Amino acid sequence: MSSVLWFRRDLRLRDNPALLTAAQNGPVTALFVLDDALRRPAGAPRLAYLYRTLRALDEELRDHGGALVIRSGKPETVVAQVAREVDAAAVHISADFGPYGTARDARVAQALDVELVRTGSPYAVAPGRVVKADGSPFQVFTAFYRRWSEHGWPAPARSGAASADWRSDVASRPIPHDPALPPGLTLPDAGEAAAVRSWQAFVDQRLAGYSDQRDRPDWDATSRMSPHLHYGTIHPRTMLADLGRRDDTFRKEVAWREFYAAVLHFWPESARAYFKPEMTRMPYVSGRLADTRLEAWQQGRTGYPIVDAGMRQLLAEGWMHNRVRMIVASFLVKDLHLEWTVGARHFMRHLVDGDLASNQHGWQWTAGTGTDAAPYFRIFNPVTQGRKFDPDGRYIKRFVPELVGLPDELVHEPWKADQKVDYPDRIVDHDVERKVALANYQSVRAS
Repeated sequence: MSSVLWFRRDLRLRDNPALLTAAQNGPVTALFVLDDALRRPAGAPRLAYLYRTLRALDEELRDHGGALVIRSGKPETVVAQVAREVDAAAVHISADFGPYGTARDARVAQALDVELVRTGSPYAVAPGRVVKADGSPFQVFTAFYRRWSEHGWPAPARSGAASADWRSDVASRPIPHDPALPPGLTLPDAGEAAAVRSWQAFVDQRLAGYSDQRDRPDWDATSRMSPHLHYGTIHPRTMLADLGRRDDTFRKEVAWREFYAAVLHFWPESARAYFKPEMTRMPYVSGRLADTRLEAWQQGRTGYPIVDAGMRQLLAEGWMHNRVRMIVASFLVKDLHLEWTVGARHFMRHLVDGDLASNQHGWQWTAGTGTDAAPYFRIFNPVTQGRKFDPDGRYIKRFVPELVGLPDELVHEPWKADQKVDYPDRIVDHDVERKVALANYQSVRAS
């Protein structure tokens, strides 16, 4: 007997319940399928990070007598073929709850001659388990978090590279080379060992101050664990096990990821469509004006320093500080009057941690079209947000070097400086566009 362990968003060996289950069937074939349906919409940063993560997993397997089998094609064809090749008694996976993953796994299960065994998921609590007393899903985070905390989660699984007898004799194609990356782009270290190091460094050095410092993009105060969580090089259960009672702020950030996964599970159409359908009547600019505004936003040349710093950080690192993500998203929708879906697509092309549920619903939250209990009139002022969370302009000057010579009191409003700087004029007037956004919202409510 043998088994296939089909890796997807669980590219690790520690704390992997599916690995322990697969090892019970004899030698294990570690498989990863290069699925073009997932690769096509991914930008170069995300693909490069995926390939580096696969190389790290393959190296660890080889250190323990195995190898990662890489195949390409439709999963329902490839997984069934590999299962036949190795005479597998079962194919083991961590359950996927996304719209595409759910449909894909159903096709694979139908194509297999053996059972597709689901053990565990990428979440501490699998989507669908935390519901109201009447069985309906939560739409408000606060209530979800309370029930999620009461539900709890198991301790990390005691798995590792030595937990299985790995096969190394199965034909495999090479892991692809990294795609060409934008000049100057620096990606974080990839793989399980890197995830463990990053998490431990955060726990030791920054977790104690996280609650007070997490909104400051000028400080290295966040965990930056989102790329590792996206590819499953660490499990949230592992992270939660290291948190104490005083670490509730970070625990809530983990829960936000699980909340959005649950919302997407119950409303799969919200990956593309408005969670609040009535908001589809919101007017947006179009034509050449929309193109001009979008290009300025994408390139970080809007004339608003905190917005431009965030957009340039995205291009330079494939990542953006969470507070700044909210600022630039609000600016796109409520100052530039462009549809949230445009921004969400741009993020998914450039973010290393581009997670469908978190990205789409984070955008919908900011745009006022999603699960946010507050109405649309939350509009971030880019100047006051910059002054509050980057008071000395250190974050701005790091990514917008044109403003390095300005005194701190002018870096958030360079248009007030007497000296001329090589920096774009404001593309819009925030005070004016805020009123337009509110008027648009009222028109939607009235209709």
